[in-house]
Amino acid sequence: MASEATPSCRLVFCLLISAAVLRPGLGWYTVNSAYGDTIIMPCRLDVPQNLMFGKWKYEKPDGSPVFIAFRSSTKKSVQYDDVPEYKDRLNLSENYTLSISNAKISDEKRFVCMLVTEDNVFEAPTVVKVFKQPSQPEIVNKAPFLETEQLKKLGDCISKDSYPEGNITWYRSGKVLQPLEGAVVIIFKKEMDPVTQLYTMTSSLEYKTSKADIQMPFTCSVTYYEPSGQKIIQSEQAIFDIYYPTEQVTIQVLPPKNAIKEGDNITLKCLGNGNPPPEEFMFYLPGQPEGIRSSNTYILTDVKRNATGDYKCSLIDKKSMMASTTITVHFLDLSLNPSGEVTMQIGDSLPVSCTISASRNATVVWMKDNIRLRSSPSFSSLHYQDAGNYVCETALQEVEGLKKRESLTLIVEGKPQIKMTKKTDPSGLSKTIICHVEGFPKPAIQWTITGSGNVINQTEESPYINGRYYSKIIISPEENVTLTCTAENQLERTVNSLNISANENREKVNDQAKLIVGIVVGLLLAALVAGVVYWLYMKKSKTASKHVNKDLGNMEENKKLEENNHKTEA
Repeated sequence: MASEATPSCRLVFCLLISAAVLRPGLGWYTVNSAYGDTIIMPCRLDVPQNLMFGKWKYEKPDGSPVFIAFRSSTKKSVQYDDVPEYKDRLNLSENYTLSISNAKISDEKRFVCMLVTEDNVFEAPTVVKVFKQPSQPEIVNKAPFLETEQLKKLGDCISKDSYPEGNITWYRSGKVLQPLEGAVVIIFKKEMDPVTQLYTMTSSLEYKTSKADIQMPFTCSVTYYEPSGQKIIQSEQAIFDIYYPTEQVTIQVLPPKNAIKEGDNITLKCLGNGNPPPEEFMFYLPGQPEGIRSSNTYILTDVKRNATGDYKCSLIDKKSMMASTTITVHFLDLSLNPSGEVTMQIGDSLPVSCTISASRNATVVWMKDNIRLRSSPSFSSLHYQDAGNYVCETALQEVEGLKKRESLTLIVEGKPQIKMTKKTDPSGLSKTIICHVEGFPKPAIQWTITGSGNVINQTEESPYINGRYYSKIIISPEENVTLTCTAENQLERTVNSLNISANENREKVNDQAKLIVGIVVGLLLAALVAGVVYWLYMKKSKTASKHVNKDLGNMEENKKLEENNHKTEA
C-alpha cells in the first residue's frame, strides 16, 4: 500500500516539484506593454492530449511562486486565485493565453505558464516589461532675468510619469549644453512615486550668460525608452531677458539740433545701451560746471542765442562715461532803415538799408507792391513812380519757420507842375488843348476861358499814373481866346494859360472856300469846252461818211471794168 500512490497524490507531488525547480525547456520570452494597456501572454506550449489542467503563476523576488489562474481541461472551468493586486484584472482563455488589464509597473515580473498531465508538468516562462512615455518636459522656475558674467540659475526642466526613468538634456539655440566649470552647471535628480512607481525627472541649469545670449532660445528634452527604442520629447522654447551694464552713453536733441531757433523748447535725451537702461543721468549745460541730476530727459524752454554751446550727459555712478553734443540756437535779426511810412519830396534822395544779422548766411529778398525786385532799392533823386510799399524779407533756408520781414511805405509828394499843348484839327475848324499835370497828392484840374468861344465836348481826363495825368478840351474859337488850366493839391496851386488865335482859323477857312469856288468854276468851263468839241466832232463825222461811200462805189466800178478788159485780151 505504501508503494502505490493515487493519481491525486502524484499530481500534488508534481506541482510541488515544479514550483520548486524550473524545468529545462523553452527559453526566455518577453512581452512589452504600455502602461495602462492590456498585457497579453500566450502560453507558448503545445497542449498535450492528456492535459488535465493549465495554471499560471509569477515569481516573487525571492523566487517563491504565486499562483494566480487555473483552468481545467475536463471541466472547462476557470478559477482565479485570491491575489489582491490581480483581482478583476485577469482573463485566461481556452488556449491558456493570460491577459492582464490596466498594465502597471508592478506587473513587470516573470510569469510562468504550466500545463499539467498525469505524468508531467510543462512550463513556459514569460517576462513582462512595462513602458510609460513621460510628459512633455517643461522649463519651470524660470529666472526673471539673467545677468552677464554671473552664474545664475536659469530654471528647472521637469518631465513627469516616466518608466523607466528618462534622461534630460539642455540646449542653447539648438546646441547641447555640456557642463563647464563656472559657466554651465547641471544637476539631475529623479523621484519615483511609491504608488504608481513612475519617475519624475528634474534637471536644474545654472548658467553664466553674456550679451551673445540676447534673444537666444533655451530648450530641454527628455530621452526615454519604448519597446522600439529610444525616443525624445522636446520642450517649448524659453527666451530670457539678459541684463548687462551700460557700455556707452548717447545724447539726443529734439528737435534736431540743426533746426533749433530762438524761442524753441529743447529736449535733451540721454540714453545708455545697458539693459535695463539707466533711468537717471547727470546733465551738464554750457557755462555750468555742476551737473544737474535728472531722468533721461531734460527740457530747456524758450531758448536764446546764448544757449549755443556744448551739452553733455553721463551716468550717475560713472561720470567718466559721458556723451556730448554741440547745439547752435539759430537767430535772425533784420533792421530796415527807414521803415514804416515815410513821406519825401520829389527829387529828394533817400538812402535805404536792410541790415541782416544771423547765425549763418541768410537770403534777402526785396519786394515792391508784391512784385520781387532784382536788387535793393536806391533813391538818389525820387520820382513819383518810386512811391509804393517796400518789403525786405530774409530767411534761413535750413531752419524751418525762421523768417523776418520789415516794410517801408514810401510816399513821394510834389507841387503841381503844368504843361499845356495845342493840336489843330486838319480841317482847321477846331483845336485840342491838353493840360499835362504832374504832382502828388493828385492835383485837381480846372479850366477857364477868357473871350468868346464854344466848348465842343466835355473835359476828358486820362488815368492818374505815377503822379501824372492830363485833361483836354476841344474848342472852335470865333475870336482870340485865352485858356487857363489850374492844378491844385494840398501843397500848392499852379496856373498856366495858352492864347488861342481865331484869325488863323478864318484865313484858313476863307482860303479853303476860295479854292473850292475856283475848282467848281474850272470844272464848269471844262464841261462847256468838252460839249462844243463833241458837237463839232459829230458834225464833221457825218460829212465825211458821205464822201467815203461815194468813193467806195467808184472803186467797185473800176475793178469790174478792169476784169472785163483782161477777158477781152485773152
